[in-house]
Amino acid sequence: MTDDVSLIERKQRRARQRIIEAADELFASRGFDGVSVSDIAERAEVGRTSFFRHFGDKQEVVFAREGEVLALVAEEDVSGPGADPHSLTDALRALEPVILRITAQMTANADGFRRHMQLVEAHTELRERDVAKLQVVAGRLGDLLTVRGWDAFVSVFSAQLAVACFWTARRTTTDPEGLLEATRRAFERVLTLGAPRT
Repeated sequence: MTDDVSLIERKQRRARQRIIEAADELFASRGFDGVSVSDIAERAEVGRTSFFRHFGDKQEVVFAREGEVLALVAEEDVSGPGADPHSLTDALRALEPVILRITAQMTANADGFRRHMQLVEAHTELRERDVAKLQVVAGRLGDLLTVRGWDAFVSVFSAQLAVACFWTARRTTTDPEGLLEATRRAFERVLTLGAPRT
């Protein structure tokens, strides 16, 4: 029975990956508006039912890799040894490595990330979905902190600030290869906002 389940799961993962790759190819050659769910399913050699088993619509395919990154958030350790659970600074420091790992994973394929961002920036509905996805990330990060014993206000606020660091870096950096460093610098600037000037 276990072998059957793992075989089914492997087939489903392969089908999902074929859908993502087919969509990437089609969006690159025809643009987002020039591609239908049927086009993606046909290119991926799956039925429309299989497509909808994995994705709610073609917009969701655009953000498939972000969904995979979200799954990693739950596995992160944000306990912050010796950290004050009421300190916004400590919470932000605990979230910084999480956001940097997410950023590194998202930009590992620089060309793919560049194409993704060009596609998103060219369509209002994709930009709106992108913002909504970032809010999901912020919500998950806040929940993660709360579960680990951080103060509720600190959890929510620091998660929003952490995502804002990534967002700011992404909006001010055109090069995917530079996004990780730009995100790191955004954290540095936020963490020194309250520091006394010398």
